[in-house]
Order: sequence, then C-alpha cells, then structure tokens
Amino acid sequence: MGSDEAYNFVFKVVLIGESGVGKSNLLSRFTKNEFNHDSRTTIGVEFSTRTVQLNNFTIKAQIWDTAGLERYRAITSAYYRGAVGALLVYDITKHLTYENVERWLKELYEHADPHIVVMLVGNKTDLESERSVPNEEAKDFAEKKGLFFLETSALDSTNVEAAFTTVLAEIHKKVSSKEVVRGPMSAVTLNSPKAEDTEKKSCCKNI
Repeated sequence: MGSDEAYNFVFKVVLIGESGVGKSNLLSRFTKNEFNHDSRTTIGVEFSTRTVQLNNFTIKAQIWDTAGLERYRAITSAYYRGAVGALLVYDITKHLTYENVERWLKELYEHADPHIVVMLVGNKTDLESERSVPNEEAKDFAEKKGLFFLETSALDSTNVEAAFTTVLAEIHKKVSSKEVVRGPMSAVTLNSPKAEDTEKKSCCKNI
C-alpha cells in the first residue's frame, strides 16, 4: 500500500447513526479486516485510515467514528468539519435505528457540506431472520433523498468494502469533475453550491 505520504488525496468520511448499529465494526472491518464481538462502546471520537487505489490514484481514506458520543447527542460540528463522505448506518433488526435516519441526515446537512456524498447502510444482514426494516423501504427512502444505498454485514464482511469504496469513488469523481477543490495537505473541500444551481441530481444509486 505504500507509505503514508504516498497518496494523491485524503478523504475524510464520517460514520453516523444510532449507538449499537455496528459503526465501529464497519470501521474495523474496512480498515483492519477485524470484527470485535465485544461491543462495548468506546467514548471519544476516533478514526482509522486505509489507503486505496482508485483509477490509478492513491487515496487515503480517513474514516471517523462517533465512538459512543451519539448516545449523549454530543456530536459537534467539529466532527463533521472537512468531511466529504458519510456512511449513515442503521441496524436492519431494529426499526427504531432506521426511524432515526432522517434526524441524522438533517444533522449531517446542517453541519457538513451540502455536496457531501452519503451512503445509507443497513447493517447486520447476517441476522436476516430478525429483520424488521424491509430492504425496499430503505431503498425507496434512499432514492427519495438522493443517497447511495447498501445492506452490509460487518460480521461476515458482506458489502463492507463496496460501501466504503463506492463513497470514495464518488468523491473522487467529484474531484475529477472539479465539483470539489483541493485544499491543503492534499485534502479536499467541497465547493459551496452556486445560488443559481437549482438542479438536483436525480439518483438513487442502489449498488
């Protein structure tokens, strides 16, 4: 993967969603290929990095985890600052975690850049027999909101790689199309939308 310095871009991606939906395990599965069955909540913001190759570019993904702060509604704007991607995670076996997705999305758009790339993630597909959130319901919601959508299992690795790399590839596409500008240290900052730019992309990108 090369040294930490050998990269073209740094993309900050945040994990958001209710406590216990598997954000930390999605992070550890993607960055270290590990799964921790002891799901004690860690307090404090933490992040891990992983370098990936996309279209002949080397991208350093800096993935931030709320690490339990969401239980206290204590996530600050600093957590979102500089983020160019987000994975909004719910647990497919706990409908309440899905019901709160809209609130998380609202908070994300209040604090993060409006051009941020967002993937809605239904985690814990390994517990299919306990499912309480229908796939189609979440897919329709994502389509309405213009989000990417995937269901994953951090436990058995299903779609974890795809969820992160899809977000990173879309961010990179925005970089290439000049929708974002390069900032210091090869990080990227999303451009503010122009006032006259009222065109909304029609998308649900269901992978």
